[in-house]
Amino acid sequence: MDESIEETARRAIYVLAAHPNLRESRINRQLHAAALEIPGVDLNDLYASSPDYDFDVPREQARAEAAQLLVLLHPIQWYSMPALMKLWLDDVLAYGWAYGGGTALKGKDLWLVATTGGSQASYHPQGYNRYFFDAFVPPYEQTAALCGMRFLPPMLMHGARSASGDDVALHVATFRARLLTYPEWPEMAEVLDCPTCEVPAFDRPGGKASGAAGQRQGMQDT
Repeated sequence: MDESIEETARRAIYVLAAHPNLRESRINRQLHAAALEIPGVDLNDLYASSPDYDFDVPREQARAEAAQLLVLLHPIQWYSMPALMKLWLDDVLAYGWAYGGGTALKGKDLWLVATTGGSQASYHPQGYNRYFFDAFVPPYEQTAALCGMRFLPPMLMHGARSASGDDVALHVATFRARLLTYPEWPEMAEVLDCPTCEVPAFDRPGGKASGAAGQRQGMQDT
């Protein structure tokens, strides 16, 4: 597909992908392949590029800052993201760069693309997962908010192990089409702008809180 440099730059996308066993994946492996075919998409397969769980933080920050859309692509594991992706967030989204006065990601978009082993029916108060899947989304949404990003409606595929070949093919084709057409998505006009989340001085690394709360480092309690 021919397209101008300007169009490719406008669609700059960083796909942060994490699957501990991609070779055995039914769906994520195909989503990876689809993303790699598209101009303007930078894909980082974390378990392949950082097997020692060590990141080149300045390089990762530069890749994220160069993109307009950051995609978190992964299977849901224990109702959250794989460990290596969580470590990437801990290390790369640093205080003073991504939040707490840092504005490197402000105005960008964050998109969750995830698969679940359980069926959609299992994410129900009467199902074995006990909650609608929406209950597990707020940590992603708040991460976007703290960094000044818009959180786009997630793209999910439930029942990844049992989905038919036709359903998988349709899901992959839809994902590819979404990457190709970003940011011209029909629902974009309805996506709310990111809220402002100002971190108080006493919650900042090195800041002193009153009372017994003590100090806090980054987004983690000491």
